[in-house]
Amino acid sequence: MNRITIAAAVTLAAASLSTQAMARDSVWIAGSSTVFPFSTAVAETFGRESSFPTPKVESLGTGGGFKLFCSGVGVDKSDISNASRAIKLSEFEQCRENGVTEITEVKIGYDGIAIANAKSGPVIDLTLGELWQALAKDVPNDAGELVPNPYKKWSEINKDLPDVAIEVLGPPPTSGTRDAFVELAMEGGCDSFDSIKALKKTDKDKHKAVCHGIREDGAFVEAGENDNLIVQKLVANPNALGIFGYSFLDQNADKVQGAKIDGVEPTFETIADGSYPVSRSIYFYVKNAHVGTIPGIQEYVAEFTNDKAWGPEGYLADKGLIPLPDDMRASVAEQAQALTPMEAPAK
Repeated sequence: MNRITIAAAVTLAAASLSTQAMARDSVWIAGSSTVFPFSTAVAETFGRESSFPTPKVESLGTGGGFKLFCSGVGVDKSDISNASRAIKLSEFEQCRENGVTEITEVKIGYDGIAIANAKSGPVIDLTLGELWQALAKDVPNDAGELVPNPYKKWSEINKDLPDVAIEVLGPPPTSGTRDAFVELAMEGGCDSFDSIKALKKTDKDKHKAVCHGIREDGAFVEAGENDNLIVQKLVANPNALGIFGYSFLDQNADKVQGAKIDGVEPTFETIADGSYPVSRSIYFYVKNAHVGTIPGIQEYVAEFTNDKAWGPEGYLADKGLIPLPDDMRASVAEQAQALTPMEAPAK
């Protein structure tokens, strides 16, 4: 009975999409604030150079984008979801439950997560361990026991760091940048402490809680999904640090500077070669059920995955996109343009 009910709902949704198609004649893209400037550039080029209207692009955060994308099929649902991390199994299953049964995953390139401050502020050089100590909810004391984070100033962690209050502006939990930062930076820094790294073998849940927990006493400030707003706040407060994608650092290089992490600066080259320790892949996802009904989806995908856009000399490189290697880019472009449905993710 449940299968019959779901099948009927999917059929009804598809029929509704077809009959209401004229209610929307342009592609609707929503999701990651990190991918937003890349999608916007492609959308503007697509609208200018094709016969299709310029797609609508919204910055909702990766989690917010998937929530909308996976809520069902129909003109009131997004066609493409931007993401600064891969889709989770739970999100993929939510999509399927709501009739979004065929999804094409498009890995578009790489991005680094910058830890930045105003150019008028001090030059910062942090280890991942120091960054974790500054932002973790609980940290080890001299006896190796976990205690509520006592650090108020950077200099209390390392005397060579600035003698100013720890204040870091970062993304909210709905953001893919937050997810990636926690996994790459926080967990990486946490595991630099042998006693905590050992927990991974004896108590995985506790290890995750300790490594991923971010303090809630005001040192870390959730600054929303608008990375441009974080940049503005950093300029106004040279002692604060901000967390956002490399593209925003690149586009605002006259205002902010990236901190070195483990001695490596966040640059195009260090992110591309993997030496910068806080780097990640970025994506967009296509709802195949909308292709052929909402005009322009497949053509937009072709524009994005053309070397004139996402190649090493493409216009997205000027926006800060770190391209995929040539062979991988060719393979992803072929699958994307064929709208090959993805398999369920591992987790």
